[in-house]
Amino acid sequence: MGSGHGVAARIEAVRAQEGRAALIGYLPVGFPTVEGSVEAMRAMVAGGVDVVEVGLPYSDPLMDGPVIQRATQQALDNGARTRDAFTAIRAVVEAGAPAVVMTYWNLIDRYGVERFAADIAEAGGSGLITPDLLPDDAEEWLAAAAKHDLDRIFLVAQTTTPERMKLTAEASRGFLYAASLMGVTGVRSVGAEARELVTRAHEVATLPVCVGLGVRTAQQAADVASYADGVIVGTAFVQALEAGGPSAVQDLAQELSDGVRSATSANA
Repeated sequence: MGSGHGVAARIEAVRAQEGRAALIGYLPVGFPTVEGSVEAMRAMVAGGVDVVEVGLPYSDPLMDGPVIQRATQQALDNGARTRDAFTAIRAVVEAGAPAVVMTYWNLIDRYGVERFAADIAEAGGSGLITPDLLPDDAEEWLAAAAKHDLDRIFLVAQTTTPERMKLTAEASRGFLYAASLMGVTGVRSVGAEARELVTRAHEVATLPVCVGLGVRTAQQAADVASYADGVIVGTAFVQALEAGGPSAVQDLAQELSDGVRSATSANA
């Protein structure tokens, strides 16, 4: 990794040093306030999250479940802006974890693709997860990411064809995001279909494969950690923040981190 702060480097380091999967946590910037969200992201890192996904609030979040939709709506109502992501990135990196931005493409397009890439890099961020952008439509982003040495993380799902799986894996850098459930995030739990998806992804991907959508408990985290390179948790962190503030976020991170560490890994 040219920049040394990349996500793949961190995921590979925890595998090499501790023989475990990485724990990746998501929170939207601006919920309950910008300062509050930044404090909560620091708390995630303190509790054992290895990589932080900084969510950008978006007015029409098609992929998100009701919990995240409500939180992002509140963030927008409170005046959260795209640039607040860079404040969050700086705080996360300072706390000791790589940070990636998770956002719908429309926001980046509006901000300016090259400018956004430059600003992420300048803040010390590692890259971008683009759930609604296909690699085929990503020329401008791929060029900007290459120029600024940023990770570009695309999604695959159950319905992804073998050809598209290969194409997406080749276009990605950082990790491949395996969306384990069809439909919105955070509602159902992760099942056997996630394991099958990871197996398919590993057949074509040389980069780490991380599973998101549905993990809530230490036990689920341990299950996913036994076959994936990373476990992604979002909705549960938002609920913890809503219910008990940053300290509840740190407690949940600690629990999930213990879960990931307890996994008997097939590929350690």
